[in-house]
Amino acid sequence: MRELKEKIISEGIVLSEHVLKVDSFLNHQMDPVLMKKIGETFAKKFRDKEITKVITLESSGIGPALMTAYELGVPLIFARKRKSLTLNSDLYISKVYSFTKQEESEISIARKFIDCSDSILIIDDFLANGQAALGLIDIIQQAKAQVVGVGIVIEKAFQDGGRRLRERGIHVESLAQIASLTDGKVRFVEEVVTQ
Repeated sequence: MRELKEKIISEGIVLSEHVLKVDSFLNHQMDPVLMKKIGETFAKKFRDKEITKVITLESSGIGPALMTAYELGVPLIFARKRKSLTLNSDLYISKVYSFTKQEESEISIARKFIDCSDSILIIDDFLANGQAALGLIDIIQQAKAQVVGVGIVIEKAFQDGGRRLRERGIHVESLAQIASLTDGKVRFVEEVVTQ
């Protein structure tokens, strides 16, 4: 997706060989025009899958997931990372380790929102080690629902999350695949392949 890659180059900040900061347009401040285009792109890529719901993990995945759900005409559900007084029982729960935050957390979705009749698309902002996607897949499998695919805004292709999901037979679509963040520069997969 050209617009996304241009934003990554112009506004992304490489903090290390493993960390790309995109808080000016994706996961703190959001560019609504870009989010709309991301939603349209994911909807086009997955439209033939008869999706009944879109699921993401709070909070950075909510923007692109909401726009995708809007384009598909289906509800969005986001897994919560924090306990809530209003969401405290009858939950599907999974554990997710965040390498960025260096902590494990429980994620949860109320059982009333997904069941065995659902065909679910997962949307998230980043894919690195795959822990968030695997936690969401675990919850979907607990509900005996079907995972139809995973849409990722930015995949760190130099980490093993994408490979792990694809080896499990999961359809993964990434809008921008980063080959490396070395020397403070973003290199996309297609750039490395054509060199």
